[in-house]
Amino acid sequence: MNISIHDLLKLEDISIIDIRSIENYNNNHILNAKNIPYQVLINNFNKYLSKGKKYYIYCQRGIKSKKACALLNSLGYNTINIIGGYESWMLEQ
Repeated sequence: MNISIHDLLKLEDISIIDIRSIENYNNNHILNAKNIPYQVLINNFNKYLSKGKKYYIYCQRGIKSKKACALLNSLGYNTINIIGGYESWMLEQ
């Protein structure tokens, strides 16, 4: 499942995960996003995610986050890819 930045910005009280590097996250990120780098999340998903909760995931352009969501959803988690990732968010600012 995917969501556009435009539609994401209409939502409130959601869990957003930034899977970019710590350096990129510290440079700037979507408001209220939590940083869990891609490899950390993929290797420790049960530590960070709950099957009863919905997560919106993004990377720089939406490619890695789409891959991560496909994997996590196949394992029973409820994740939604943010189309275009951080770059799309920057265009909305």
